Amino acid sequence: MRFSTTLTALALATTALTATAAFAEQKLVPAQSAVNFTAKQMGVPLQGHFKKFDAQVQFDTARPEASKIRFTVDTGSATMGAKETDAELPKAEWFNIAKFPQASFDSTAVKALGGGKFQVDGKLTIKGQAQNVSMPVQLTQSGATTTAAGTLALKRLQFKIGEGDWSDTSMVADEVQVQFKLALTGVGKL
Repeated sequence: MRFSTTLTALALATTALTATAAFAEQKLVPAQSAVNFTAKQMGVPLQGHFKKFDAQVQFDTARPEASKIRFTVDTGSATMGAKETDAELPKAEWFNIAKFPQASFDSTAVKALGGGKFQVDGKLTIKGQAQNVSMPVQLTQSGATTTAAGTLALKRLQFKIGEGDWSDTSMVADEVQVQFKLALTGVGKL
């Protein structure tokens, strides 16, 4: 009886260690990844992107509901490709990078929808303002690389992005589309 209990405990510990080791090998490939955003100023779409971001991923393909995702963006790395605009983005009215140098997303639930599609729920925090969000994510695999892609629509004013005179949505629309493509290694076969 004791041997059976010990063997079961050993098997469970080995499974947990193997899963932890597999998760530890999951890495973001920044050179193949992108985080872009689209905002509208006076009805004209403006494109931007973040140059620095990171992800800590523990994605379990067999049990997606057990997965954990933490994603951070250095808000000071935001660029829209124009000197004047890029000089404004770090200021207190926009990202306030002196006080809030990073935005973060922490998953709370991952649900498989079939065909490599997942619903990822979590808490998005920008400028100290946390909001629950839900987004569809499509996973594709090519060789050893798994790409997670999706779009998140958010309301910038909920996160105090564009305060003061910039809170007028007739100048800068409230809705911002964030598109992401994250290349990961070490994810098991879908």
